[in-house]
Amino acid sequence: MSETSPTTVKIGIIGMGNMGSGHADTIVKGLVPGLELAAVADRDTSRLDRWEGVEHFTDGSALIQSGKVDAILIATPHYSHTTLGIEALEAGLHVLVEKPISVHKADCQRLIEAYKDPKQVFAAMFNQRTNPPHLKLREMIQNGELGEIQRVNWTVTDWYRTEHYYRTGDWRATWGGEGGGVLLNQCPHNLDLLQWIFGMPAKVFANCQFGRFHDIEVEDAVTALLEWENGATGVFITTTGEAPGTNRLEVAADRGKVVIENGKLNFIRTERLVSEDCKTSTSGFAQPPVWDINVPVSADSEQHLGIMKNFTNAILHGEELIAPASEGIHSVELANAMLYSAFESSTVEMPMDAASYEAVLKKKIETSTYVKPESVQSGVADLSDSF
Repeated sequence: MSETSPTTVKIGIIGMGNMGSGHADTIVKGLVPGLELAAVADRDTSRLDRWEGVEHFTDGSALIQSGKVDAILIATPHYSHTTLGIEALEAGLHVLVEKPISVHKADCQRLIEAYKDPKQVFAAMFNQRTNPPHLKLREMIQNGELGEIQRVNWTVTDWYRTEHYYRTGDWRATWGGEGGGVLLNQCPHNLDLLQWIFGMPAKVFANCQFGRFHDIEVEDAVTALLEWENGATGVFITTTGEAPGTNRLEVAADRGKVVIENGKLNFIRTERLVSEDCKTSTSGFAQPPVWDINVPVSADSEQHLGIMKNFTNAILHGEELIAPASEGIHSVELANAMLYSAFESSTVEMPMDAASYEAVLKKKIETSTYVKPESVQSGVADLSDSF
């Protein structure tokens, strides 16, 4: 690792597609105090031309081993997150990895096991952890304001993607290239928030539809049923084939109901605990009185910028990470469990058996007969980059 001044972190980005280039722009504009873009890497040399004044590499490993950087940001296709992440950690570098941190739980475990030095900072790009409504809901639950959670319903169908989108990369929407569809590409953020706010469920049962709306072999529509240890139930619905789509999170609890939609948090709070009212009320039908509260939340959220600032401050000043990479295994396990449930037409008990799912996924790859339509070039904004 290179010598670092007390006020600067030299970072290299591997994968200069849409996300990698966007992160590089943010750094070059000076929006992340203390972070300096020192190197970029991509197999497509045409993606490197615009980045003048920094080291260019056509191989991620070469960048990692170059001694030119203190930290690595990995923005490559999913499977390489594991291999590049392990190599960077073993080289003593700080690592920030795009979502998902790996394709499946077993690879997550391998990546996390490579993190041995607490002096290194190892973070994940879960930028939606900076969303003010979700932050507030998590705080309310941790403070006991909602009481025990009874039900969670999240409809997140505003991930619409066209056929053209899926043809913008040979690796996209295949078992061998991406390891999944909407659950592995678009929904890692939602699944991360789901477990971050409510904890991991104890059981998962899912209906996944493969190529329902698009000519792809992976899932583009999912309806999952969840159950937590306390008996709370949940429904998670997502697709890339619905427009205009909905993003609505509804939580029923012992102290009423919370709805997050359109950036707003509404809390319909019961004056008494529902469990108490149910047992002590002398009426057969009257519901407990409620307060309808529009909880004020900030409209500002730094998203990717906030994660990069936090990553840099963690390196320079010891700031606590918003999204430690070790927590990235949970969203991957949820995605895997939903797919596994669909493959086996059965309920998956959590924690999921990592080796069993890895074997099933490998078989999917080996037996795939899918022929992907010819790829096209596009400037479409992507949430998962090519390398």
